[in-house]
Amino acid sequence: MRERPHLNHSTGERLELDVYRADFQQYFWNIGDLGFWKLERQQHFQEPGVESWEAFHRGDWEESLRLLAGPGGHYQEHLKKVADHGFALHRVRVVEEPIVPYLQWELNLLKLKAECGERTRVIGPERVRGLEDEGPLPEIIVLADFVLYEIVYDADGILAGGVRHKEPATVSAWREFIKNLHAEGEEMVEFFRRRVADLSPPDVSGPSAAHR
Repeated sequence: MRERPHLNHSTGERLELDVYRADFQQYFWNIGDLGFWKLERQQHFQEPGVESWEAFHRGDWEESLRLLAGPGGHYQEHLKKVADHGFALHRVRVVEEPIVPYLQWELNLLKLKAECGERTRVIGPERVRGLEDEGPLPEIIVLADFVLYEIVYDADGILAGGVRHKEPATVSAWREFIKNLHAEGEEMVEFFRRRVADLSPPDVSGPSAAHR
């Protein structure tokens, strides 16, 4: 079994949301062919301010999907710009089943992004469960060999910032870890066709819809 890389929390720097976003942007467009690698483990988040998520959250699934389809042109332009800068976006999404309402919404978004060029693959929790004796894997973004962010969410699952790590060994270890998981995963569009496309609209009335 592969080993789980460690994060040295004594050397990470906590960044509040606005600082995290600005810091991310100063690296993003210069990462080159080592690329962008993201690991998503949690099954629940909240996305206040995102119109499609807001519609999903209030129970209007048809409107949510309609709004979700709208940004397709934006994602196409963004992914073309990414390709023009010589790199790609790679994402590993851990999906537990049965698929909870929030994740059903997010998988529709990730399918759209994959169709526009994002390289997203799905793995089941069995692929990582043996690595989680110390707790669930963190949410991680690695930008080339520059920086790693451990993404921080508040108690409601809303993005709150990140912890920045710049030690070369830590950054490279997590990049290779996510890269290996990515190689084992199923392509997003195919997974969506098999496991998501035929699901009934999600029921957002229960506690599994999102953290409240």
